Amino acid sequence: MRLFELFLFLSNIGLFTLIVLLKKGRRRIPISVVSGIATLLLVIHWTVEGYRVQLFFPYCITIIFLTISSYSYFRKNGPKKIPRFMLGSAYTAIAIMLVVTACLMYAFPVFKLPEPTGEFKVGTQTFHFVDTNREEMFDEARDGKRELMVQVWYPAQAGTGKYAPFIPDTQILRYMAADYGLPGFVFQHLKYVSSHAYSGAEVNSAQISYPLILANPGNGSSRFLHTSQAENLASHGYIVAVIDHTYNTFATEFPDGRITTSTTNDLFSPDQDYQTGRRIRDKLGKVLTDDVTFALDQFELIQSGQIPSLLKGKMDLGHVGVFGHSIGGATAYDAAYDPRIAVGIDLDGGLYRLHDREGLRKPFLFINSESYFEKLRMVVDNRVYTDAELNRMGSTREWEDQVTEEKKLELERMRETAEEGGKVLYIENTEHLNFADVQFISPIFNMLGITGKIAPKRANSVINAYMLDFFDMYLKNQSGTLMKGPDSRFPEVNFVRLRN
Repeated sequence: MRLFELFLFLSNIGLFTLIVLLKKGRRRIPISVVSGIATLLLVIHWTVEGYRVQLFFPYCITIIFLTISSYSYFRKNGPKKIPRFMLGSAYTAIAIMLVVTACLMYAFPVFKLPEPTGEFKVGTQTFHFVDTNREEMFDEARDGKRELMVQVWYPAQAGTGKYAPFIPDTQILRYMAADYGLPGFVFQHLKYVSSHAYSGAEVNSAQISYPLILANPGNGSSRFLHTSQAENLASHGYIVAVIDHTYNTFATEFPDGRITTSTTNDLFSPDQDYQTGRRIRDKLGKVLTDDVTFALDQFELIQSGQIPSLLKGKMDLGHVGVFGHSIGGATAYDAAYDPRIAVGIDLDGGLYRLHDREGLRKPFLFINSESYFEKLRMVVDNRVYTDAELNRMGSTREWEDQVTEEKKLELERMRETAEEGGKVLYIENTEHLNFADVQFISPIFNMLGITGKIAPKRANSVINAYMLDFFDMYLKNQSGTLMKGPDSRFPEVNFVRLRN
């Protein structure tokens, strides 16, 4: 909760308390004073912090009390007696509005992202890439080439001015709300959330170059929802590029003002058999993997100066990593077959295109949620769903048998990468969305089970620590302490040994 919005809310409680507790003859001056203070706080709040819809009721209460107290103070005749039931109704309405406001402020806070833990300041820059060799296949109404928005976070010289906003493309916020089935105005306050990066800052000159990491959001997510992970890695000496996979994000805004939304879910139907669904997922996956390959091609052009950027010559393209969440994690794994990519991390994502290639023979880290690992454990232990469980899931025996066979192959791929120096972990009390910044948006997500019992900041710090340790080990030839086994600092992390 921001300072002046808190003061405004408390002043409203004060006004309500005064009007209820003080006798009529003693109300006029105290209420006039407090309503004047509340009005001043309202003006300061709007000017300094900006308004937001969650405070609609305090805005109304403040203005109404100012109007009434001003009228009562200047009128010469004594006040007319107001019927008790009307007063009671008004008091009840105000009390309800204050309670609703408190709930809204708790449910939709203007939160603070975790601060990066490294020594470097962080800069950020956004690129618009157009792949002239690929037709866009996810928008039938538009005959064009594949376009991507890619945001980069990097070690910066001491920045000046304010931090860049967490979500600078505020037009997309209504689509984000719609993605969760909420009215479009609900997430508009996120425009006030700040990042810890400076837009367009110079690259830090402490090192000649920095390893490059390419990152991939999950289905229906956004590059912005991996800001804290990207900032943390950048603060430790990495250049991190997070790719908005067009039409697979909840919304992407392009420089000309166009906004694309997610259409890839339309490829899937609840009536599809498993094999059809798998083929469609593999087809979608290839597009996402090709996005990573193309983005890496563009960064090679930036490195050589063929695309103008302050990152020219600053990337160590001999040490490239990749990571992603959900289907973005599968994208990271699939993209890691590119010989230019040395190492990767999958954050709670099932793999695709398993039948198209042999196993990946390079180090790869799998960090899973506890709920996802429980599903994998069933396959490891050869446990079979009961008919009652299948009915609850709305699934069939045939479908689950095919999923099980697919998961066995996935586990084999995970085991193979572990033999190459990778690891398979899971974090207790986590759910799927604990691996992205969406976990900070509302504590309601935790109550609904969308995120796990673990505190969001704790989940974030654990994931960041293991990601950094793994990348440091293979891209900088240092650290690797956490990869050796269980650590008392992170008791919620469990190492998984996969049997042959």
